[in-house]
Formats: sequence, structure tokens, C-alpha cells
Amino acid sequence: MAAPAKPAARKARPAPQPARSDMRPVIWVALAIFLADQALKYVVVQMLDLDRVRSIDVFPPWLNLRMAWNQGVNFGLMASDTDIMRWVLIGVALVICTWVWIWVWRAGLGRFARISAGLLIGGALGNVVDRVLYGAVADFLNMSLPGWQNPYSFNVADISIFAGALGLVLMPQPKTTETPAPAKPRTQRTAPKPPARPAPKAPSPPPARPRQPDLFAPADQQGRDGDGKPG
Repeated sequence: MAAPAKPAARKARPAPQPARSDMRPVIWVALAIFLADQALKYVVVQMLDLDRVRSIDVFPPWLNLRMAWNQGVNFGLMASDTDIMRWVLIGVALVICTWVWIWVWRAGLGRFARISAGLLIGGALGNVVDRVLYGAVADFLNMSLPGWQNPYSFNVADISIFAGALGLVLMPQPKTTETPAPAKPRTQRTAPKPPARPAPKAPSPPPARPRQPDLFAPADQQGRDGDGKPG
């Protein structure tokens, strides 16, 4: 006789994975910024030969092209002629891009934050390519005001980095839905019952009066009258 089959053991359900961000908006925005920055730099530096001409007025004084090679970060900070600082800045930019990518992916942030991350990453990678190819970042955009000449130049990558960092700082915070605590069951308060009134007692019958003998009672069969005397 065959032994009864053992019931199949239930497989433990895997723990639910945390929600991850869809990184496609980050990729498309970063790619668009990177291509636009590199294409514009090629047109201005190579085709317009701004590196030799040094200055081209487009819409003075509001918008001009002023060539500047930036070996540091924004506004020339941390600029140095040494080759070590060049690679230090490249490494810092790549670390920041990697950290922003992982943070946005793990945090499950919204579309606004992902677009901001794409702006920052695309601009940072555009400047990294400049440092690798030229040893410095090609800045050529200059905006001034009537009676005031702006001494600094910037590029599309700088605008993108600034906008992306500002967007990540000011991004709307997700609303946290707090689960309300279970309500305690309400105990219905019953009004106190009035004390029961005692039922009214039935009036007791009056005491029976002693019956007087009937003087005119008929005699019984033995000829006795009502007094028991023989009649």
C-alpha cells in the first residue's frame, strides 16, 4: 500500500522591493543638455573662431560672446594651472553625478526632481568633456547691463548645473500619509433605570364577623330546632 503523499510546503513570499524611480527622464534631459552644450561650443569656438577673435557682439550690452577658458569651477573658483587640479575637478564632478543618480533612483522622487537631476548631470558631464579635451572649460556667454560690464562668462552647461541644483533644493516634498490610529469603540451610556415602584398591595378582606345562630332555622330531621334542643 502506497504511503500518503506529503502536502507541498508553501514557498515563502519574497519581501516587497522598495519603489525605484523611472530614470528615463533623467537620461533624456541629461543627453539633450550634453549634446546642446557640446554643439554650441563647437560652433562658437571652432566655426566662429571665438578663441582667436575673443569677442563678438550679438545684442549689446545684453548678450555678447566673450571667450574665456575656465580652469576652476564657477566664477573661476579653485582655478589652477597645475594638471592635478584639473583631474581633481573631473573626479569631483563624476562623483557628484554618480551620487545624484543613485539618490534619485533609490528615493523614488517625482518628475520635477528627475528633470532637475538630468539638468545637473548633463551640464556637469559637458564641462567634464571640456576639461578632458582642452584642459579647461570653454565659457563664451556674457550678459551685461547698460553702464555695467559683466567680467564673467559662462556656458550652457553652467546654466544647466545651476538650474538643476536649484530644482533639487526646491523640489516639492512628497506628502506623507499617516495611517490614523484605530478608533476606540465607544461605550454607549445608558440612562440609569428608575427604581421599581412596589406593586400596590391588595386590600386585606375585613375580618369575618361571628355568625349568630338563626333563630328561625328549620328543625332537622330528628326534630331538633336551631338551638339543638328537641322540639
